[in-house]
Amino acid sequence: MPADPMMSGPMTPPCAAVVLAAGAGTRMGSELPKPLHPIGGRAMVLRVLDALAAVDASPVVVVVGHGAAQVREAVGAEAPQADRLVFATQPTQLGTGDAARVGLSALDSHPEAGDVLVLPGDTPLLRAATLRRVVAERRRAGAAASLLTAHIGDPTGYGRIVRDAAGLTVVEQRDATPSVAQINEINAGVYCFDAAKLRQVLPQLRLANAASEYYLPDAIGLLARSGEVITAVALDDASEAMGVNDAEQLADCEAALAARG
Repeated sequence: MPADPMMSGPMTPPCAAVVLAAGAGTRMGSELPKPLHPIGGRAMVLRVLDALAAVDASPVVVVVGHGAAQVREAVGAEAPQADRLVFATQPTQLGTGDAARVGLSALDSHPEAGDVLVLPGDTPLLRAATLRRVVAERRRAGAAASLLTAHIGDPTGYGRIVRDAAGLTVVEQRDATPSVAQINEINAGVYCFDAAKLRQVLPQLRLANAASEYYLPDAIGLLARSGEVITAVALDDASEAMGVNDAEQLADCEAALAARG
């Protein structure tokens, strides 16, 4: 059987990307902007950009906010394929949905970008092959979006994947009922969207949640309830879903990376 061209080498057509790297990381206990904390000697956001370069994503928007100048300088100096980077500033951190809106606006001058990966800048263990799978699944299914999920033993702190008659939706930890909190399939925060459909749905996001933020995962529910197809790709190695919000999680990621050998 011939190899699937989506599973190795550059993606054809290329997929744009938006990397969410605006957070302050107040729980890190450090003045360093969270995306610049190193894992294995390389800043987290640079590891995400390394994975995107390996799949030839273009263009790549990096959404900055807290410590914007410092993040821009570090990324501009050390990122691969720096000529493909576009920086966009989120003036006030109003959640991932707002950050995605800022990033998508920076792609307005690239109408050829039919689909777009949206992913956090603090998930440094993501592999390029995983990003290819998420894009390939959206394209295969003709879906409005495909998202990355993982089954983990302790899902505390993560959004839960809820599958019901309305389709697939994501419920954040702070908004979860006791029954939803028992679900151990979590949202890894990595999405491939049909860019046009993401543009349509982002203005519908509301602040009706416990954090008074615009949640990007709410876009999944809105699309599903409007009859759009949503698909999911489950991780084989759940460590790829590890995000970093504090020093303990940073150490956990460091250990997981070392265990890869």
